[in-house]
Amino acid sequence: MGDLYNVSSVLVLTGFNLSSENVLPAFLFATLSYMIIVFCNLVLILTIVLNKSLHQPMHLILLSLPINDIIGPTALFPQIIKEILTNSRTMQYSACVAQAFFIHMYGLATVFILTSMAYDRYIAICLPLKYNTIMTSAHLMKIITVVWISTLILIGVLFVMLLRLPRCRSELAHPYCDNPTLLSLVCADTTPNNLYGLILSAFTQVIAIGTILYTYLQILVACFRSKQSDTKAKALQTCATHLIVFLLLECMGLFTIISYRIKNISPHSRRFIGVMAIIFPPLFNPIIYGLKTKEIREKVQYFFRNKIVPF
Repeated sequence: MGDLYNVSSVLVLTGFNLSSENVLPAFLFATLSYMIIVFCNLVLILTIVLNKSLHQPMHLILLSLPINDIIGPTALFPQIIKEILTNSRTMQYSACVAQAFFIHMYGLATVFILTSMAYDRYIAICLPLKYNTIMTSAHLMKIITVVWISTLILIGVLFVMLLRLPRCRSELAHPYCDNPTLLSLVCADTTPNNLYGLILSAFTQVIAIGTILYTYLQILVACFRSKQSDTKAKALQTCATHLIVFLLLECMGLFTIISYRIKNISPHSRRFIGVMAIIFPPLFNPIIYGLKTKEIREKVQYFFRNKIVPF
């Protein structure tokens, strides 16, 4: 049994198996995607941070989204680009665990951030007279702190449970690391891990979908009761932007989960879906918010017209 668990600290990942003519297009696609993601999200971060008129609860909660949208792709892309460029499929176990941790943290934090944004919009539209009283700086900091601390704790527990188990394999059936593939390296009972993962997924989905459904129903009722057409239109536009981002995240997450459950799906399709789930939301989130949120759109346009910040 001692030899069984004496496995290498270097893991072998399943590569993309690219032909020589596809290496350059794949490298360019991955590199450009990562650069666009980082650039767009940095523009959104700088626009909010450097413009005092955007230091409102809605935008300060939104600030967590582009920060998180940089964390997820940064955990993924450098390793993917290295693999494409050097055709190296090896990775240190510690680096693999770190990559998986930040990818899962990115996914859970996105759900919590979008849920807190739905709560903010509910207070702003359904209780406008109490908004400034409720959404104080202290309350806002509590929301942001709860989002990040709860994410760290819940994902931390997931990986503490993983690391306590003995490992007897070193080959991953995936081009990058996540909790399910790391569990496949374990030679012990993973039922508690699977159960915790299932409860965590169900809990976050119930909280997120329940909160968003309730708040949006209340917002729709408030909008239809409002006699001010401009207020109604602005509220619906803000909610539509948030809903598009949430549905994009849910659809990509659902496709990834389904790809793991369907045995007949090709390995290439499963890898592609898994990578796209981390590429599309961070790529489109800043574009959606930049185009759909008037205040942010105007400040971004001002930024590019003047080329140099200050606002």
